Formats: sequence, structure tokens, C-alpha cells
Amino acid sequence: MRGPEVIPSTPETATRAFFSFPKVTDPDRHRDYNAWHQLDHRPENLALPGVVHGDRWVRTPACERLGSYPDAALAGSQYMAMYWFAEPAADAIHEWKDLGDRAIHQGRRPELAWTERPMTRMFRPVQGYVASRALVTLAALPFRPNRGVHVEVSRVETSQHPDVADLSQFEHETQVPDLLARDGVAGVWTFRSAPSGSNPAGPVVRIRLTYLEADPVEFTRALAGDPLPAPPAALAGTATPLLTGPLATITPWVWDWFDKPAAAATDSVVQG
Repeated sequence: MRGPEVIPSTPETATRAFFSFPKVTDPDRHRDYNAWHQLDHRPENLALPGVVHGDRWVRTPACERLGSYPDAALAGSQYMAMYWFAEPAADAIHEWKDLGDRAIHQGRRPELAWTERPMTRMFRPVQGYVASRALVTLAALPFRPNRGVHVEVSRVETSQHPDVADLSQFEHETQVPDLLARDGVAGVWTFRSAPSGSNPAGPVVRIRLTYLEADPVEFTRALAGDPLPAPPAALAGTATPLLTGPLATITPWVWDWFDKPAAAATDSVVQG
């Protein structure tokens, strides 16, 4: 007798995604942080059968200058990491957390001494879109190479208010098609945090992630000159912005964005 059909997990079928916004508190440890994450931590995570995909981006100084950071905690973060989990998500997340704990006891978490994470939580994918020019399926979008992302993080104080539904409808029917039509956009995914079990109608954090094949800095400059349609005035205060702006893709071993400028070399002059 054949067992039940196993449906492969992809970002399109995932019900959980993890987002983190790390801040390296020691300015001299950015290279150490990136070496640890890109050459140790992320490969071990991606090797887990329950992790469908994972990625990370950097808010370079050029990106930071073009962003908006109303939330004081997120304002200091320099990176954004995310992972997609396979089903059953509870088992995948348990295995993933166990790997992190095991790495501590293996002495493989050096970053804990000089890294903070002002926001670290699970989210639920809401809706994904692919620009026609990208020519890939929604399941493949996160795997498609990108030059960076444009991220918008916001919070609604109650997830079940009619204004939240109206704002979401406006975003998905008006703003997202506008984004998809812009040069350099490969696709868009939206996410929401899981409401508290004790307060299911309580605050929810929302993320809109735009995948870019354009330079994220140039894209954000163009977006500033030609903004997305604004929501109707009656919905303007429905969501509180927390962080908006570009982040760049991280190339292995190219981790020099926060290096201190080298001191100008001076020739010594010996006078006789």
C-alpha cells in the first residue's frame, strides 16, 4: 500500500518564516560577524531538512542614508536575516532552534558577545507576487539571485479592525501592482506576525519585502522621486511605520562596508 503523497515544501507552501534584524555593537567586529554567519551559521541552517531557504542582507551606510527608521530599536540594526520553514513547521522550527542551542555548546556562537537583535520573531507569509519579467514561479522567487531588497516594516495595533482589512486591500490591489511594474523589481512577499494566543486581536507586525534586480540604492532613490500611491486619508494612521528602506545582497568575503577609512599615508621627511 502506498503511503500518503508527500508534497515538497517551498516558500509558496510555507506557513512560517523567521525574520531577525541584527545589530553588531562592536564596530570592529563586522567582518567577524559576516564570516561567522556566511561561512558557518547560515550553511548549517540551510543543511537542515526543515529549512526551505534562508538569506541575509546588509543595510550599508549608503542604504541607511535613504531609509526611514521611526522605531528607535530597529534604527540601529545593520542587517536583516530570514528563513523559510518546511511543513510540518513545528518540527522544522524545533530542529532549527536545537541547532542554535547546540552551536552554543560547541563554541560556535562568538557573535553573542557583540550582537543584539532588537526584533527576532516568527512571521506567517501572507501573499507573494512575481513580476512578469522575472520568468520564475512564486516558489522559486527567493532562490532567484537578487541585488538586494526594499523592506517596509509596520505595526497595526489590532489585527481585526475593518481599517486593517481596507488598508491591506489597498496595498495588495494598488501598491503591489505599482511595485511590480517598476524597473528592477523581481517580486514581492508580504508577511504578518502571529497574534498572541492570549490576545488574538492584539498588535501585529507586518513586513513587505520587495526583491530587487536593480541596485537597491538606485531603486530607493527612484522610489523617493516617484512614490507609491498613498492610502486614502481615512486609512493613513492604520499602520505605524517602524522601518522602511533598502538593504544590499551580501557577497561572500566582501564585508568592507563598515571598515574605518585607512589613515592617509604620510612620507616622513628627515631634515639634515
